[in-house]
Amino acid sequence: MKKQDKAHEKNKDLKEQVENQENTPEEPRSQGEDKINELEKQLADEKDKYIRLYAEFVNFQNRTKREKSELIETASEDVLKALLPILDDFERAMAEMRKAGDNELLKGVQLIYDKFLKTLKDKGLEVIEVKKGDSFNPDLHEAVAQIPGDKKMSGKIHDVIERGYKLGRKIIRYPKVVTVQ
Repeated sequence: MKKQDKAHEKNKDLKEQVENQENTPEEPRSQGEDKINELEKQLADEKDKYIRLYAEFVNFQNRTKREKSELIETASEDVLKALLPILDDFERAMAEMRKAGDNELLKGVQLIYDKFLKTLKDKGLEVIEVKKGDSFNPDLHEAVAQIPGDKKMSGKIHDVIERGYKLGRKIIRYPKVVTVQ
């Protein structure tokens, strides 16, 4: 039985050693786990910051592209606005030449006017087409006067005083019209 007692004692000693080993590393393991959890949390925070920063950068790029395209579209707006009264003067001069019957002079002025108008159209200027009898739209027309008229013409355009123009999608001058009450 001595052998059995010795074996039994060895088993007890081994069990104690295993239990001691299992208990001892638990403390460092829990500290290590805490450190790992803390580092994982920091990593998640950094990833979140990175994702937010990247999204902000993409939004900045898109906004910059949009603003740049709008700027290119309307860069010449001030110059074109300044040239519109000259275009109006050409139209008034040609109307007076037609009344006077000066066809030779009218032909020369008409050539200059057409060339001038083509150049403005090449730069993006578009005429807003408005005719007598069209419905008045306050978003597209500027009413400068109202005249009394019959019921079926009420709310319609009676006359166009000054043509309107667009540059791309933006209206740079609204057409001035006379409406029927």
